[in-house]
Amino acid sequence: MMKRRTFLQACVGAALTSGVGHAVWAASPDALFTRQFPDHEGVETSLGQWLGRPVVFNFWATWCPPCIKEMPDLQALSQQFPGVQFVGLGVDTAANVRKFMPKVNVSYPLLVTGYAGIDLMKSLGNAAGGLPFTLVYDAAGQVVERILGQIKPAELEAVLQRFPVA
Repeated sequence: MMKRRTFLQACVGAALTSGVGHAVWAASPDALFTRQFPDHEGVETSLGQWLGRPVVFNFWATWCPPCIKEMPDLQALSQQFPGVQFVGLGVDTAANVRKFMPKVNVSYPLLVTGYAGIDLMKSLGNAAGGLPFTLVYDAAGQVVERILGQIKPAELEAVLQRFPVA
């Protein structure tokens, strides 16, 4: 026998996915937006400041060749979609990120998670903890895309085109 709560959740879910009805509540943002990380100089940055706009969080490391290879593509997409905030989350040390920055020029923020970023990635759906790992969030802070491995620019562009132009 189905419990009332389970039944109601199933009905609401079916109505929302079928386009019938309206949600009377909003889902809370992903817990990632409650976190803060330092930049390469140690200045703390709250990820919550970007709620209200689409965000691409890219986990990377200075020692990861595919991570470095995709950074120019991420930079180009950040320029093409100015209404989307791009953020690099370095699974590395601040010293390594600081030394790396002149090698690949990006205009989006690069923050440092340290090696604890591996556990964070696992909690966000990357069971292997592999790099690079990219998450795309909508303006409400809900994950709309997870990409494990190097991005394919055309595929990420198609995801970003779903968001309204700012």
